[in-house]
Amino acid sequence: MDTGTHIVMGIALGGLALIDPVVADNPVTATAVVAGVIVGSLSPDVDTVLKLRNNAVYIRHHRGITHSIPAVLLWPLAITGLIHLIIPEANLLHLWLWTFLAVFLHVFVDIFNSYGTQALRPFSSKWVALGVINTFDPTIFGLHVVALLFWAFGADPVITMLILYSIIFLYYLLRFAILKAVRHAVKNTFPNSEEIILAPTIRFFQWRVAVLTKTHHFVGRAYGRSINIYDKFDRKTIPDSPLIKAALKDKNLQAFISFSPIYRWEITKHEHVHEVRLIDLRYRSNDYYPFVAVVHLNENLEILNSYTGWIFSEDKLHKKLDFLS
Repeated sequence: MDTGTHIVMGIALGGLALIDPVVADNPVTATAVVAGVIVGSLSPDVDTVLKLRNNAVYIRHHRGITHSIPAVLLWPLAITGLIHLIIPEANLLHLWLWTFLAVFLHVFVDIFNSYGTQALRPFSSKWVALGVINTFDPTIFGLHVVALLFWAFGADPVITMLILYSIIFLYYLLRFAILKAVRHAVKNTFPNSEEIILAPTIRFFQWRVAVLTKTHHFVGRAYGRSINIYDKFDRKTIPDSPLIKAALKDKNLQAFISFSPIYRWEITKHEHVHEVRLIDLRYRSNDYYPFVAVVHLNENLEILNSYTGWIFSEDKLHKKLDFLS
């Protein structure tokens, strides 16, 4: 989920923590727990700082080790230890329990996005992504805001948050039902599909659709059970050539391939420069595919420059690459 949603989830969890008599009866412990659950709700996303290095590092490692099983165990210990130094009178066990719940819920809800997490590390490096909730879901965020407003105006926080999470639980079940219906509709449209990738959008009934058949890639949108296909591309295996072998040594292309389950490729020549471009087919926007990886190589197949990430115009991409430099 996005940072804003994790923040409101942390605050809401602080209200729910008052169901615990040790927390409710001790203002000092309550203060510590509220701090713990808010920090715990945000801590796994500390790897966002990897953007400061480059997109390749961020793409390969975001929601990786910081969302792993060891991290879920270590974050609460670190946060609890830090808060205990500041508020030593707080009940240590209950502070740790609620902080652990906050960290666990952060990682757990991220699994429902199409991005997913490596939540099974170190046992598996596979990305776990159920793809039923958009990274920012206005319904989930809005429900939290409404619940927090009720609490702010005097409603019982425990009852309010229990109602909130009961509604959200039912909402998740509804999203799974819609996903199943959309997948069934896509399967009927493409009975010979080898792979179907569905990704939620910010709109409740709208889904991104990417389909792989033996001969083609299809890209479109689903509106409920209605499937609209916008693009059709021939399915071509990326060539096993010296140029491609050299390009695939680039860290940006490697990061892209580790992240994207369905993409197409283009090879072009600009005077004495070869361009290899990989294009993620999941994120079509206004007739453009903004998530790409590009590498430029010279005649000796030496890498000149490269980039991976979100680009919404060729001009911006050329500036990123210092085009044909």
